[in-house]
Amino acid sequence: MAAAERRAFAHKINRTVAAEVRKQVSRERSGSPHSSRRSSSSLGVPLTEVIEPLDFEDVLLSRPPDAEPGPLRDLAEFPADDLELLLQPRECRTTEPGIPEDGKLDAQVRAAVEMYTEDWIIAHRRYQHLSAAYSPITTETQRERQKGLTRQVFEQDASGDERSGPEDSDDPRHSSGSPDDTPRSSGASSIFDLRNLAADSLLPSLLERTAPEDVDRRNEASRRQNRPRALLALYPAPDEDEAVERCSRPEPPREHFGQRILVKCLSLKFEIEIEPIFGILALYDVREKKKISENFYFDLNSDSMKGLLRAHGTHPAISTLARSAIFSVTYPSPDIFLVIKLEKVLQQGDISECCEPYMVMKEVDAAKNKEKLEKLRLAAEQFCTRLGRYRMPFAWTAVHLANIVSSAGQPDRDSDSEGERRPAWTDRRRRGPQDRTSSGDDTCSFSGFRPATLTVTNFFKQEAERLSDEDLFKFLADMRRPSSLLRRLRPVTAQLKIDISPAPENPHFCLSPELLHVKPYPDPRGRPTKEILEFPAREVYAPHTSYRNLLYVYPHCLNFSSRQGSVRNLTVRVQYMAGEDPSQALPVIFGKSSCSEFTREAFTPVVYHSKSPEFYEEFKLRLPACVTENHHLLFTFYHVSCQPRPGTALETPVGFTWIPLLQHGRLRTGPFCLPVSVDQLPPSYSVLTPDVALPGMRWVDGHKGVFSVELTAVSSVHPQDPHLDKFFTLVHVLEEGAFPFRLKDTVLSESTVEQELRASLAALRLASPEPLVAFSHHVLDKLVRLVVRPPIIGGQIVNLGRGAFEAMAHVVSLVHRSLEAAQDARGHCPLLAAYVQYAFRLPGTEPSLPSGAPPVAVQPATLARGPGRPASLYLARSKSISSSNPDLAVAPGSVDDEVSRILASKGIDRSHSWVNSAYAPGGSKAVLRRAPPYCGADPRQAIDRSSSRTSSYLEGSSLAPPATQPRPTVQKLLHEELALQWVVSGSTVREAVLQHAWFFFQLMVKSMALHLLLGQRLDTPRKLRFPGRFLDDIAALVGSVGLEVITRVYKDAELAERLNASLAFFLSDLLSLVDRGFIFSLVRAHYKQVATRLQSAPNPALLLTLRMDFTRILCSHEHYVTLNLPCCPLSPPASPSPSVSSTTSQSSTFSSQAPDPKVTSMFELSGPFRQQHFLAGLLLTELALALEPEAEGASLLHKKAISAVHSLLCGHDADPRYAEAAVKARVAELYLPLLSLSRDTLPRLHDFAEGPGQRSRLASMLDSDTEGEGDIGGTINPSVAMAIAGGPLAPGSRASISQGPVAASRSGCPLSAESSRTLLVCVLWVLKNAEPALLQRWAADLALPQLGRLLDLLYLCLAAFEYKGKKAFERINSLTFKKSLDMKARLEEAILGTIGARQEMVRRSRERSPFGNQENVRWRKSVTHWRQTSDRVDKTKDEMEHEALVDGNLATEASLVVLDTLEIIVQTVMLSEARESILGAVLKVVLYSLGSAQSALFLQHGLATQRALVSKFPELLFEEDTELCADLCLRLLRHCGSRVSTIRTHASASLYLLMRQNFEIGNNFARVKMQVTMSLSSLVGTTQSFSEEHLRRSLKTILTYAEEDVGLRDSTFAEQVQDLMFNLHMILTDTVKMKEHQEDPEMLIDLMYRIARGYQGSPDLRLTWLQNMAGKHAELGNHAEAAQCMVHAAALVAEYLALLEDSRYLPVGCVSFQNISSNVLEESAISDDILSPDEEGFCSGKHFTELGLVGLLEQAAAYFTMLVCLNQDP
Repeated sequence: MAAAERRAFAHKINRTVAAEVRKQVSRERSGSPHSSRRSSSSLGVPLTEVIEPLDFEDVLLSRPPDAEPGPLRDLAEFPADDLELLLQPRECRTTEPGIPEDGKLDAQVRAAVEMYTEDWIIAHRRYQHLSAAYSPITTETQRERQKGLTRQVFEQDASGDERSGPEDSDDPRHSSGSPDDTPRSSGASSIFDLRNLAADSLLPSLLERTAPEDVDRRNEASRRQNRPRALLALYPAPDEDEAVERCSRPEPPREHFGQRILVKCLSLKFEIEIEPIFGILALYDVREKKKISENFYFDLNSDSMKGLLRAHGTHPAISTLARSAIFSVTYPSPDIFLVIKLEKVLQQGDISECCEPYMVMKEVDAAKNKEKLEKLRLAAEQFCTRLGRYRMPFAWTAVHLANIVSSAGQPDRDSDSEGERRPAWTDRRRRGPQDRTSSGDDTCSFSGFRPATLTVTNFFKQEAERLSDEDLFKFLADMRRPSSLLRRLRPVTAQLKIDISPAPENPHFCLSPELLHVKPYPDPRGRPTKEILEFPAREVYAPHTSYRNLLYVYPHCLNFSSRQGSVRNLTVRVQYMAGEDPSQALPVIFGKSSCSEFTREAFTPVVYHSKSPEFYEEFKLRLPACVTENHHLLFTFYHVSCQPRPGTALETPVGFTWIPLLQHGRLRTGPFCLPVSVDQLPPSYSVLTPDVALPGMRWVDGHKGVFSVELTAVSSVHPQDPHLDKFFTLVHVLEEGAFPFRLKDTVLSESTVEQELRASLAALRLASPEPLVAFSHHVLDKLVRLVVRPPIIGGQIVNLGRGAFEAMAHVVSLVHRSLEAAQDARGHCPLLAAYVQYAFRLPGTEPSLPSGAPPVAVQPATLARGPGRPASLYLARSKSISSSNPDLAVAPGSVDDEVSRILASKGIDRSHSWVNSAYAPGGSKAVLRRAPPYCGADPRQAIDRSSSRTSSYLEGSSLAPPATQPRPTVQKLLHEELALQWVVSGSTVREAVLQHAWFFFQLMVKSMALHLLLGQRLDTPRKLRFPGRFLDDIAALVGSVGLEVITRVYKDAELAERLNASLAFFLSDLLSLVDRGFIFSLVRAHYKQVATRLQSAPNPALLLTLRMDFTRILCSHEHYVTLNLPCCPLSPPASPSPSVSSTTSQSSTFSSQAPDPKVTSMFELSGPFRQQHFLAGLLLTELALALEPEAEGASLLHKKAISAVHSLLCGHDADPRYAEAAVKARVAELYLPLLSLSRDTLPRLHDFAEGPGQRSRLASMLDSDTEGEGDIGGTINPSVAMAIAGGPLAPGSRASISQGPVAASRSGCPLSAESSRTLLVCVLWVLKNAEPALLQRWAADLALPQLGRLLDLLYLCLAAFEYKGKKAFERINSLTFKKSLDMKARLEEAILGTIGARQEMVRRSRERSPFGNQENVRWRKSVTHWRQTSDRVDKTKDEMEHEALVDGNLATEASLVVLDTLEIIVQTVMLSEARESILGAVLKVVLYSLGSAQSALFLQHGLATQRALVSKFPELLFEEDTELCADLCLRLLRHCGSRVSTIRTHASASLYLLMRQNFEIGNNFARVKMQVTMSLSSLVGTTQSFSEEHLRRSLKTILTYAEEDVGLRDSTFAEQVQDLMFNLHMILTDTVKMKEHQEDPEMLIDLMYRIARGYQGSPDLRLTWLQNMAGKHAELGNHAEAAQCMVHAAALVAEYLALLEDSRYLPVGCVSFQNISSNVLEESAISDDILSPDEEGFCSGKHFTELGLVGLLEQAAAYFTMLVCLNQDP
């Protein structure tokens, strides 16, 4: 226990890092921020402070581009083609675009057409997909990378498969040595057995005498073969809960569809066929009381019936012959009905009379009713000929869709096909809690049911006075009741067959609602399927993506009851008039079925003899692109004469009315109740509305409204919202410059338009959400245009930047609120994200393709520069310009005069800002003279400073006087304006912007990217790309947003979390665009802000969590490695003053000279490391602070910090850019401090080693040297002893190190098993990939206790990744194990209240939309396969096999990495004076690795290393204490009994070489003999699954080596080996037989006697067996025999005591006992190889002492006494 308490890691040697931070934290907590902070001398700067980074661009300029060899060159700088412009063709669903032909289009339509046809423009970072944000390492990707792994062979799996070989029981070789047939003493049986056995294969070069260096080289080459490249591909994927950097590119905006149903009308058959019947299909939602689709018209008549209408029909268009339709349902509900209405040609008689024949006559009675039928046919023919153009209502029925869906069964209901169809963002919203949904809503899905064919037999006749939709909804509601009134009515019997099925993904022969061909459309002659336009039951929030301009006209009712004259059979004719002349009726009315595609007029069905008819008709019109003031709908009312009378016209006009379609530039829609004129309409009527009573005109019912009609537009051109309409109108007026302009009742002149425009901008927030979302792209484009190109009114620039910015903030807020349920897990609205990604473009800068490229880019066209080095690397090579000269804004001859031009032009467009000329080129604050942004200063001052330059424009008139003669247009840069407006915005606007900061950040980034790409500015050095004042705005902005994060974290954690992530992503994006050193300075400033707040924070864990997320996002940049300047050599600290670490390391254990400070600083979080590897330094500093014992919320922070490092390393492993070993070694250098960090955290890592005190053995071994208590007395050089003690310390200070409180090292929160394992796998990754030479130099500089801790760490790695075996995977479910490990961290989160708002938000959004569109679900686990595979307890056999396979490979690779590292350490300490203690510890780790569950592959290499170690340092085993030798023998013997032949081969070789080594030192190998014999005894006695058969083969192999070893032929070695092998074989045979004869006491005792005889050369073991025999005899009541055994034991001890010390009072060996028994002489020590028991460490047990001898004699006496007592009893 004393040893355990003196672990090396218990002493804080060289732990100034941790100590300093602890002091500092405690100082901060005690509330004395101003107390003098002693900076940690080893680091220069405490970890809690962010060191100032190097100037990135200057560093790159100072290094020649070809400084790096081959593959490393790509790490030096971002690739030349990093940023490119892609033109992605907009997806057009139809074969023709469907946009209006080029006529005279007004500005609004032209803008819409442009928007719906232009390609998406994407500023693409070519390598971004390699970032962890876009290519996350998930369980699926891991599984993919794990394919092709070789299965590792493990002893425990092999033994599980074989159990025990069949030869064990009945092989004759086993029984040949039975005690009956051969005298024991001869050993003939064992000789016979061993001689006849087959040996395992021999290692070819084992017996050669090779130089140790060559052996090491060969071993290393062998270890390097067939190693998996990616260690972390074998470890579980990083925790997805922590993946804050995870993003997904938004889907391009697409047309919205709900769940789509295909309805096919197959046949319609009545009992009698006398006339054509026409069908109408539509969907109705009873609960919402709404028609939710347009009408689908179908015609299933036979050719003979169609022939009756020949007189009226033109040749039918193919589009009107459709018999199948695709309906879309966004909000599926159990209340949806498919309503089928039937119509027939108008005839004399009301509906009941016309239905009678169909209800009465039956098909079977056709012969009987022949005359009647003939008569009816004749009448029908006459009516068709005369009235063929008019229809009348006939019958209707309805199909309840929910019944079809549920009764057809839903085998695939869960596999929501929406996910594949990728619907619009609104799909998921329908399940939002805010919607009015019934309990059945979620269970009703129309997407995955089995197709059904229905035969509808019952139709209800239409009732003339109940034709309206209101009546229909009553009927439908009644249909659902069990006692439906409709069922009592006599039905019209017919057979309508329809197919209902989910619509296929890409149906062929499909027509859009505009009758355009939807791709694929293989043959234009095929019968089409129509897509039916949906009228969603509730709002759908989706942007328009294609041109659509449809108008629906619904006549509801007409009241002519007061109209004089014969007005009974009324029909309404609808015409779309472009003027007042009858010839100006436009052919824009869609045809129904079997007619022409478009018509100029259409009629409502006629209700016979009704003066007040109701209508259910729907007229669909295609609105012309350009609707003018003259366009109107003309309604003409006719009386139709059903009976031909002479002198009576077929139709008589009885009334007229109209609706002008434009009013004040707005399309008129909605319900109208119109007066009807009796007279023909006068000229110029269309400019007025019918509400105006024109003089001299007669009106029906005295100019009252008698005709009720409703207009509905489905248009992506007309917003139909007053606020949007006004805004668009004003913007277009300004663009056209057409003044004066009439807006409603006012006439706008140039003087008043600005005021109107400002009012309109402010009123945008009042727009209705649905049209605002639908036209969001238009609105945002116009707002951007107003910012970038301020309108010029009357020669003055109208600066609308502020108003447009505020309007943008409100629009974004409204869109976000409307689509709240569709947010992704980062709180982003996918619609807005898609706008920025695809639709946003800089106005007026159409991408011009480089020369040689085709004019239209079908595939994405690249606008990046050609390959080659970035110009920034070549700039300033000439001596004439110094990159540090602040007065030179532009390099001579540089292409970039852009900056100067922008700065000069600011006189016009930005006169309000930068009142002084300091920022002009060459001024005192020219671009390059920019100071770092107010580092450490109060951000508010910066904001005040920036706002001062805008005051003139804010307070004064917005019409800024032009500095020079104004140009026709003024071009501003959007990113500059956005930054400025944001910085100076007022509180209300700022709040709105902060809520959705990500949108404005992304907009700025894309604007900057397009500015660089389109202006060909990528060749410009980064420091000159953007003007200094813009960068100052960015600095002020980042400062203020950072401050918001810090101040809101305790008030509104969710917003703080979103802002924090947005800010981090913004800075990460800027790293690809601007001066990277500038961005690093912003990061540092943000860190300083956080650090200041941490001092007074009530719960620092919250802020630390946010900062960790911030760092993780920054580090997810695709060029993270390049950003860390991996190719520049690390410069050591400039200050020559010796630090604690340097003084300690000057006396490093192994190097004679002082250690290299460069190497030391690479492995520590030193100043130079954190300065050069800035991002890696931040990340590892976060980890170091989280691992501090005093850190708050520790388990949560541990997990976050370790997960961040793990995620990055996984990304490096998977990144093809770092596949080469040299490149990966350079990447690994960024993580070298991880080794020191983990080493120092060792006491708090989870102890994976079994049993108490296991892990402490190595450390305490080295630490006992520190205490000076080892048996190293005079063998260690005093200077080395000083080094071990911790270096040249002042006298008396040594005690303080060694006696440091042990408890202190254990204080703090221990790491969970999961966190510990992940940290260790990261350590192994660094060890695997780092340059071995570098690791060797580092190890050489380590002080002894540090090296001890490093070995301890390796020991722990072996324990942590030990293979569990296949059975373990079958026994436990790994996930429940993982969950239990996480439980503590989760509990702490709950108690401390540090559960992140992000997780909370993710959870809520999951609840909101359990299914929904999976494309936009960024990394939501509930809808990924990961969750399903891991949460299932019953894993399949294949899955468990796979887990075992991966675990086996991980265990093997982890152990091999440890082995590689041990080899490096061994090579390091070869020449050192203190090597024995280190090598002993190394050997202990090797022995532990050989003793744990390892694969055959590892054991092959592990045993090779062990052989090399023993051959180089034999004194380790043969001169020190026997423990190591005993351990090694035991492990080798166990592996000699392995079932796997390769393991046996190598174990036999190792055992043989061990004997040979021992022999060569002292001409015998007594120690190995004894230890092997003892090991065999304990092995056979304790191991259940031990295989004697395989051990025998190994013994034979060792014999074979001895026979073939030419070098030792002349010695007794081979003979001694043979004796030992035979002896072992006999012991083995007898021990095995003992197990067989447990029930036969006589046989058992006999075998025990023989075994004891076999141990004559091993006094300790012989003594043990003699005692065992005595015990067995006593059990059986044989007290005399028990007493004799104890006498033999005493004689044995006496014999060896006589050899050890010559004491007269002791018995003279066994001779003294011969009077008791003559057999005692067997115990005499006559063996030739037992000469000096003291030296060899024999007879070291407690019995080989005087007390022990007395004890044995007392036991013998006790047995004799019992015997006498028994004999005396009568």
